Amino acid sequence: MNYTRMTVANKFEKALVLFLNTFDKWDLEWVGDQNKCYDAIGKTPKGQDCVVEMKFRKKYYDTKLIEKKKYDQMMAIDEKYVKIYFVSDPKGTYYYWLNKMKDLEMLNKKMPSTTYWRKHTIEKEIYLLKEEWASIINRN
Repeated sequence: MNYTRMTVANKFEKALVLFLNTFDKWDLEWVGDQNKCYDAIGKTPKGQDCVVEMKFRKKYYDTKLIEKKKYDQMMAIDEKYVKIYFVSDPKGTYYYWLNKMKDLEMLNKKMPSTTYWRKHTIEKEIYLLKEEWASIINRN
């Protein structure tokens, strides 16, 4: 048996996949432990092939961000897939259909490094997403 340490984010991802599959008729498989640029793959309730990247934020911001590198990796996936960026924060959940996003403005922002052995900030290229651009919004 393979025992791997599951992070809190992994648990939230798996819980969201289970919820969407059970209550909203999605057909997703969690792949968050496979070092991909998305956390789930499968079909939307309308039967469209999709990939879903998930972010669970502890703090609310009126604009959501996606790293340009992550966006580019997702957009490079076969065009038959709907690319969905899911964000959860204390005020709600937001589903962004990235395929519909055009002419995003890139910004540079100092952000925490994603490495576990260093606690410092680095400059990252990001896109800011307005809440109203989300295709589905569920307010808490």
